[in-house]
Amino acid sequence: MDLHLSTAEPSTAERDAVDATFALLAPAAAVPAVADRPNRAVHAGHAARSHRHLLLPLLHAVHDAEGWLSEGALNHVARTLQVPPAEIYGVATFYAMFSVEPRAPRVVHVCDDVVCGPNGGEEIITELTAALGPEGGARDTSAAPASPSGTTDAPPGGDGPVGADACWVRSPCLGLCERAPAVLHQRAGEPDLSQAPATPSAVLDTARTRADTTGDQAAEADRAFADTTVSAPQTRTGERLRLLRRVGVVDPSSLDDYRFRGGYAALRRAVDLGPSRVIAELKDSSLTGRGGAAFPTGVKWEGVAQSPERPHYLVCNADESEPGTFKDRVLMEGDPFGLIEAMTVAGFVTGATVGYLYIRGEYPLATRRLQDAISAARARGYLGGDVMGEGFAFDIELRRGAGAYICGEETALLESLEGFRGEPRNKPPFPAQKGLFGKPTAINNVETLYNVLEILDIGGRAFGSVGAGRSTGSKLFCVSGAVATPGVYEVDFGTTLRELLDLAGGVRGTLRTALLGGAAGGFVMPGDLDVPLTLEGARDIGATLGSGVVLVFDDRADLTGTLRRIAAFFRDESCGQCVPCRVGTVRQEEALARLERNAPIGSRETEIALLDDLARVMRDASICGLGQTAPSAVMSAIDLGLIASPNGHPSTNGHGGDR
Repeated sequence: MDLHLSTAEPSTAERDAVDATFALLAPAAAVPAVADRPNRAVHAGHAARSHRHLLLPLLHAVHDAEGWLSEGALNHVARTLQVPPAEIYGVATFYAMFSVEPRAPRVVHVCDDVVCGPNGGEEIITELTAALGPEGGARDTSAAPASPSGTTDAPPGGDGPVGADACWVRSPCLGLCERAPAVLHQRAGEPDLSQAPATPSAVLDTARTRADTTGDQAAEADRAFADTTVSAPQTRTGERLRLLRRVGVVDPSSLDDYRFRGGYAALRRAVDLGPSRVIAELKDSSLTGRGGAAFPTGVKWEGVAQSPERPHYLVCNADESEPGTFKDRVLMEGDPFGLIEAMTVAGFVTGATVGYLYIRGEYPLATRRLQDAISAARARGYLGGDVMGEGFAFDIELRRGAGAYICGEETALLESLEGFRGEPRNKPPFPAQKGLFGKPTAINNVETLYNVLEILDIGGRAFGSVGAGRSTGSKLFCVSGAVATPGVYEVDFGTTLRELLDLAGGVRGTLRTALLGGAAGGFVMPGDLDVPLTLEGARDIGATLGSGVVLVFDDRADLTGTLRRIAAFFRDESCGQCVPCRVGTVRQEEALARLERNAPIGSRETEIALLDDLARVMRDASICGLGQTAPSAVMSAIDLGLIASPNGHPSTNGHGGDR
């Protein structure tokens, strides 16, 4: 392939970052040399392009080192992978965490979403604007250099601007809703760090303080953060926790401690049973996917296992980005070896020798712990060419996302893994028939995989006896907002919403409503508190369990503003591939912004009629679930009369009230 490149060349640091990462991830491939002609490169294209799936790791390598992606760096990535530079640029600009413009080396991502925004996020943004300037400040090469100690000339007390050394940007949900408000520090040449609950002064101090080169400071910050974040938030006398039983108990860095607490017993049980018997246990359990689609896991695994086409692949979807969702993060941070074991079981059963763990880029602590767990398991023979000496091969490659909610959709995730923009594919064919690299692929989310360990521990029929109807086993719920103790709570399916809120310490103030199922879910009223939390129970009241979000609002909440934030989220996260979603999400947010300002075009009834029309088009004509569910919460609020009227009181629009 002829690549027509610009004359821009990478810096030495950029070239080294790309070459070192490529050599590590594709050791059998030589790094292509620069062609004789400076703006044109010709290589054996097919062999080089077979490594296109390394595009995301290469972009991360440069961005981690330099803080942005220069034209020269993108050219070098294009040469290395033999991918046209326009496609490289298209992928780089698809993700919110990448910048193709010069930018300060330290970026503070401030969550302004539905939980953090009204609970301190906007105050942090106000303070950062005063200290660091407007959003997204560019890198200024004329700024004073850092001192040998790594600090800038900015006053240590935070009274003056940091200048070119740091900037801030607004961020969608960072998955730290139980500790709102939250920020993420993305720092060139240094480990990324989460900070929650955050205060303006603490955020500025972290932005000004350079981590030491050994990473000890980052490790210490991780430990301090984890001590207050990763813990089983519920202790229920007489009831056995299943998925959360090791969180806050096991040492997440110790394989030996994991084994001491029952780790790898499930994998040994799976090997003893054999793939077909494990699938039978999964079917007996009636385990359904916990990512929202609720597809039977045993059926999915059986379809992949029986496919004659090889190779098979396994993908763990750890890209939870739904506002209000953080359950998978708690599992991965607190019990990382559990996910490694569960993926190994899935690989053994489905006949996959390689599994890809795709984790969202905003989870630095979970990413580090999982990478350490993978390395430890590989070193001890729990991953590799002969797992546990049982004669089967399985290994895991971790891939970091870079800020794209749409990549939580399974086919968009596959596109991202293959090195393309994360745009959903048309279905059928489904991934079980034609998935990653066109091969049969089993895709499961984190919570689903942890349930497999429980099934192998107690048996499929015993698992199926827990819960109600199609909803078997236990479910993790992310409870946040106006409750006394936000956190992840594990309850058996069939537990009522009232009982779940009681576990979280009860509602602070007077309950007005709760958003069930996340931004793509719907609102429930105080009269619905005794609904059983099952797939069927939620459907009976016109709601959905979705990703397990329970976001509680009291009577002081600005629900119109919340809906506008949800609409803005979907507008930003639409991949733009289809017109109904690309245009509909923009028009939806514009209408809600006008309602929030009390400046409707025509009348409020006209705006609500427009929202209804937009919802119908997006639901009926969007390619994927993002567009189809983008209006769900908005239409639920309209139906229940939760959008405030001009006098500040709820407007029923002929519908609302308690059910």
